[in-house]
Amino acid sequence: MARTMVFSIGGRDFSTEPVKIDRKQVYGWSETHAFDDRGRECTLVSTDATGTVIIPKDGIGMGLMAEGRWVERSQLRAITSDGSDAPLVPSSYSRVNQLADKVGDETFLDCAITGFYHLPGADAGLVAAVGDDIYRFDYCYLDSYETSPAFLMNCPVDGKPELFMFVGVEGDFEFIGLDQVAVADDAGADEADDGDDIDFGMF
Repeated sequence: MARTMVFSIGGRDFSTEPVKIDRKQVYGWSETHAFDDRGRECTLVSTDATGTVIIPKDGIGMGLMAEGRWVERSQLRAITSDGSDAPLVPSSYSRVNQLADKVGDETFLDCAITGFYHLPGADAGLVAAVGDDIYRFDYCYLDSYETSPAFLMNCPVDGKPELFMFVGVEGDFEFIGLDQVAVADDAGADEADDGDDIDFGMF
C-alpha cells in the first residue's frame, strides 16, 4: 500500500501517494532455475568454511560485534565529529517536505538515480506549481541520520504532465572541461634526445 507524502509549495500543502516504479516493470527480468537429473528443482544452500556442513537458506545472518561481544542495533548511536549526538531526521512520510530549492538540469544530472516514483492523481495545483521546474529536497524513507537528494518534476505521459520523484546519490567528481588541452614539454623531449646522440668517432 502506498504511503502518504506531503509537499508544501507556495504556502499550500498537498498530499500525494508516491508509487515506486520497479526496474522490472521497465526492463523486464529473467530467472534461472536449476534441476537435478530427476527433474526436481534444486535449492540454493551454503556451506561452512570446511565445506562439510550444509547450511539451508536463511540459515546465515549478519550481526554486530564490539570487542568480541554481540551488540544489538538498538544500542548503537550516531555521533558527529565532535562527539555529540547526530540529529535524527524524520522520515519524509511523517513530515511536510518543503519545495523551496529550485535547481537546474546540471544539478539533477550530477546525481546517480537509484529509485524513482510516480505520483498518480497528484493535485492539479501541485502539478501547476511545479510546472517546468525541478525542485530538490532531502529524502529518507525511514527516520535516519542520513538523507538522499530527491527531485520532484513533471514529465509528460500521453501528452499530459505527470509528477515524478527521483531519489539518487550525489556524484563526487569534478568536470574539468573539454577546452583544457595538455601541453607537451618539448624542451624536455629535446634534452632526452640529445642524450641519445651517437658519436661515430668512437667506432
